[in-house]
Amino acid sequence: MSPSRPPRPVVHAPARPATPRPKPPTSGATPAATRPTVDAERDEARGGTRGEAPATAPVAPARPVTASTPAGTPTATGTVRNVSTYSASGRRLSGSPAPGTPATPAPRFSVRIPDVVSRTSTARFAERARARRRLARRQLAMIAAGVVGVLAIAWLLFFSPVLALDTDQVTVSGAGSVVAVDQVLAVVDQRADVPLPRLDTITMRDEILDVPGVREARVMRDWPHGISVTLVAREPVAAVPDGSRFALLDMDGVQVGRVDSAPKGLPVVDVPVGDKRTLDAVLSVLEQLPDKVLADVKNVSARTQDTVTMNLRDGVRVDWGSATRTPLKIAVLDALRASKAGKDAKVIDVSAPELPVTR
Repeated sequence: MSPSRPPRPVVHAPARPATPRPKPPTSGATPAATRPTVDAERDEARGGTRGEAPATAPVAPARPVTASTPAGTPTATGTVRNVSTYSASGRRLSGSPAPGTPATPAPRFSVRIPDVVSRTSTARFAERARARRRLARRQLAMIAAGVVGVLAIAWLLFFSPVLALDTDQVTVSGAGSVVAVDQVLAVVDQRADVPLPRLDTITMRDEILDVPGVREARVMRDWPHGISVTLVAREPVAAVPDGSRFALLDMDGVQVGRVDSAPKGLPVVDVPVGDKRTLDAVLSVLEQLPDKVLADVKNVSARTQDTVTMNLRDGVRVDWGSATRTPLKIAVLDALRASKAGKDAKVIDVSAPELPVTR
């Protein structure tokens, strides 16, 4: 067994004075502290075998980071970063503006958004009840306003004098020679100052039809204050002896007037009293005669509906027969009166138009 080796002497490194560590910067200022050099650190790790190194490097004065320090600048405590906040709509609320964007001034006031949703079920039920009451009140107000508006319009149209009938703005046309216009106006004057929407034109028309000589009538409102009355008069086509006077009849056999003497150019009709069929036959013949031939007729007589006879103003008698085939009889009469035989004839019988007779 070999002899034991004597222990190796332990050499202790000289004691190194402690290097004070820089204190962390306080709020508002970040000192830019320097670190020991790489060689000094290596020597310290090896126990200072390569000689003494400077205890510490000169410490630079702390430089405060102000608001003007750009983002991303490295400092002793780290890199300065700007944090921006945004609203739900994307509007910037705080933080530095983006590069190249002009700075937005800070708002001078704040807006407090009230809570719109109740936090408890009782409050929510009460809020819904209030909403329903508000809706009901709003609907009632709208209905009341509509009713008031309708009543106002109804009063304006049916009761106010805004659309009242003015008798000075009534026009009557088509009266002819037998209708008394003053009687028609008397019917209209009974409705003076009545609003036009309330005017009963049907009843007014019926009353105008009762005026002698009126065959048809049409009443129309002439807004805003007038009335237009259009008449179809019953023109007389024959004068029927009635005692010492003459009754004027139209084509329907309706009496449209009474005169003391037969009007000039109107034929006098002699038929049995009360014989409606015979009178209708005579009036039918007179209605179909041309104006030129009708002007030459002096009188017409008939005992029956098939024995119509006309006396012309030049003394010629025309036996017409019945009221049938009147257009053909008119053509035959014109041809005979234009012929030499017809000019000398005193009687012309066209009751059988295919076989006329002159004598």
